[in-house]
Amino acid sequence: MTSHIEQRPAVARRLGYRFNLVGFLGLAVILFWAFIAIFAHTLIPYPVGEIVDYDYFGPISQQFWMGSDYLGRDVFSRILMGARYTVGISLAAVTIACFSGVVLGMIAAVAGGWLDTLLSRFLDAMNSIPSKLFGLVVVAAVGSSIPVLILTLSVIYIPGSYRFARALAVNVNSMDFITVARIRGESTLYLIRSEILPNIVGPVLADLGLRFVFIVLLLSGLSFLGLGVQPPYADWGALVRENIGGLPFGAPAVMFPSLAIASLTISVNLLIDNLPQKIRDRSE
Repeated sequence: MTSHIEQRPAVARRLGYRFNLVGFLGLAVILFWAFIAIFAHTLIPYPVGEIVDYDYFGPISQQFWMGSDYLGRDVFSRILMGARYTVGISLAAVTIACFSGVVLGMIAAVAGGWLDTLLSRFLDAMNSIPSKLFGLVVVAAVGSSIPVLILTLSVIYIPGSYRFARALAVNVNSMDFITVARIRGESTLYLIRSEILPNIVGPVLADLGLRFVFIVLLLSGLSFLGLGVQPPYADWGALVRENIGGLPFGAPAVMFPSLAIASLTISVNLLIDNLPQKIRDRSE
């Protein structure tokens, strides 16, 4: 019996994966919202634009699980559909931002010289622009459509992803096995694909999660200012903005979208903070 008890920690240490309850809880909430975002159209009890309650800012009831909004629409249905826009836009933007930033960062680290200097100085200049100000200027000038929001959010977070990936790639690029690969005559593409990327993928995934949180908050902020997802559609930030008049009354229509934003962002942070050691450790 003792040998079996001692064997489990030894196996966990050897594999490098140590999950805990907090990490699983964060992952469960993230998967829940991902499921809602995919199947929201089949789960909503009422059409999102239909007025179903004669009482505006209606209370929680058996018919309306999260009350009604300022027009008498079902808040529960609107939050479920809002998850599609909040999660979908943020996921698309963070994927583009991290992919572009990581690729450019690895190219700059391996190539060095004038290309590294040019990319670094240009993206440092982009990073110096406040994210909310940049988003407000672009969306106000071009218009607030979903493709514009995705591209704007991506451009805002490419410089940070680039700096993070370049720092990791520079460390790996100075190691002996990279020198050996260069002596063998391997191409730059081979070094990036087969030598550098596998050694930085863990920290890059953790960074992707953090930037997803930043993008969710920035998207919600833009929507709260009226420059995000436009009516009749609404993400969670827009739901808070359009129901802000119910705040003095403690209306559920204001509280539940705020709780949805908090639950998603906190869960992603909890998952990142409790990732297995093998993923979090940059030296692996």
